[in-house]
Amino acid sequence: MKDNSKFRLDIWGTVTLCTIAVYLLFLIYPMAHLMQQSVYDAQTGQFTMANFVKFFSKSYYFDTLLNSFKVSLAATVLSIAIGTPLAYLFSVFKIRGKSVLNILIVVASMSAPFIGAYSWILLLGRSGVVTVFFRKIGIVLPDIYGFGGIVLVMSLQLFPLVFLYARGALKNIDNSLIEAANNLSCSGVKCFFKVVVPLIMPTLLAAGLLVFMRSFADFGTPMLIGEGYRTFPVVLYTEFINEVGGNDGFAAAIAIIAIVITTVVFLIQKYISNRNAFALNALHPIEEQEPRAGKKLLVYLFSYLVVAVAILPQVYVTYTSFKKTSGKIFVRGYSLSSYESAFSKMGKSIQNTIVIPFLSLNAIVLLAVLIAYLVVRRRNALTSTVDILSMIPYIVPGTVLGIALLTGFNQKPLMLSGTMLIMVVALIIRRLPYTIRSSVAILQQIPVSIEEAAVSLGASKMKVFFRVTVPMMAAGIVSGAILSWVTMISELSTAIILYTGKTKTLTVAVYTEVVRGNYGVAAALSSILTLLTVISLLVFNKVNGRRDFSL
Repeated sequence: MKDNSKFRLDIWGTVTLCTIAVYLLFLIYPMAHLMQQSVYDAQTGQFTMANFVKFFSKSYYFDTLLNSFKVSLAATVLSIAIGTPLAYLFSVFKIRGKSVLNILIVVASMSAPFIGAYSWILLLGRSGVVTVFFRKIGIVLPDIYGFGGIVLVMSLQLFPLVFLYARGALKNIDNSLIEAANNLSCSGVKCFFKVVVPLIMPTLLAAGLLVFMRSFADFGTPMLIGEGYRTFPVVLYTEFINEVGGNDGFAAAIAIIAIVITTVVFLIQKYISNRNAFALNALHPIEEQEPRAGKKLLVYLFSYLVVAVAILPQVYVTYTSFKKTSGKIFVRGYSLSSYESAFSKMGKSIQNTIVIPFLSLNAIVLLAVLIAYLVVRRRNALTSTVDILSMIPYIVPGTVLGIALLTGFNQKPLMLSGTMLIMVVALIIRRLPYTIRSSVAILQQIPVSIEEAAVSLGASKMKVFFRVTVPMMAAGIVSGAILSWVTMISELSTAIILYTGKTKTLTVAVYTEVVRGNYGVAAALSSILTLLTVISLLVFNKVNGRRDFSL
């Protein structure tokens, strides 16, 4: 094959240029427009830093930034503290019902975060079921609202991400290392902290970054249970909504601050991770063993208790969806009236939740395999640019991207605001990095000699790609696509900015119904969303050969 380190205007060169053009139009242009708005005075038409000065000079706004850091750091630490030991127990011990527990853990992770917040209000709110029960026996439980409640909900929502990352890393640890530690009288908890944790530290840093990013960008949870505890995303959302139709420079400035913060956190994580990076090759993977009699109770108790608490919100919401309602209040008895209202009033949102992600997924799969091929097989300056551009959405909060797209395409010649297309574009931009990473990982395992052999037999470059390379990448592509699908159907932060009455999705519908106090309909819609998630994960499990979930 020819040297691919230099750019050539062949078919792959054309794909490279077209991909860069797509990113310039739908990512760089909206972000640049957002930056311009943040330093532009609409009245005078002059450059100004007044919006940034306003944010940092007023404690009302600056304190929300500190609050978000506190919440995000606490949620990250707690998620790692829960997810890492659980992944270790799942890797070293045989636990009955593990495959079901795996699915439940992923379901807990893939549901929209604010649904967990809404569920915990029903359970631990001032009139929640658990709160009322303990109050009757004279025990006053801590308040779910405020800092503690936000951290609890986010941690239970996000620890599965740490679990999935850690499980993937534990598969690469050679069992001989554990055996050597045991021979040196280092076993059990001591072995976990002294040997296992240091070996998977780069992965834990990556998982911690993802948890931090998600908790920092989540506005639905603090919006519902934060009450007086204001966070940065909530201020960003409310300021943008308040500014629509007028001067939105201040909202743009807050969005730029969010991008700078997440970028700095990302770079710090990359630096630390690169400093501690090393390769693991498991010739003898860790073997699962039956826990000893003394440990068995603790292993099962910890595993089942953590999963039960994590999945409890979804279970209780599903239960309440079958309860009778009188107006907006749950009453005694059961019925399907909430589902009847959900399908009659919100049927369009259910349809949109399938159609919009499906259209996005097709584009994501095509772009992901093309970009993965460019990054792995056609490495040069321009394809490296594509690789960098594809990772930018990873560090941009969903709310910020939604604002950028809405303000960037709110005027001719590209008047996309209010259309389904802008919702599709937002999902493609946001979820493409994850499918690209899974496609890159699988392509790196495919020998280039197979493609060279096909070319030597007279096949064209595109024919080799679609007839030889893509089929061999199928497992990684499908796995990444299904996981992208699951995250897309539960997307809220971008959708809440971009939706209209015609493009409302299930997550937006649930959120609006919760805000309006229509808890029965909200519960029914949440249950439908959970059902879609479970079905998607079962399909993933089937395609994945019934192997355990990991990242």
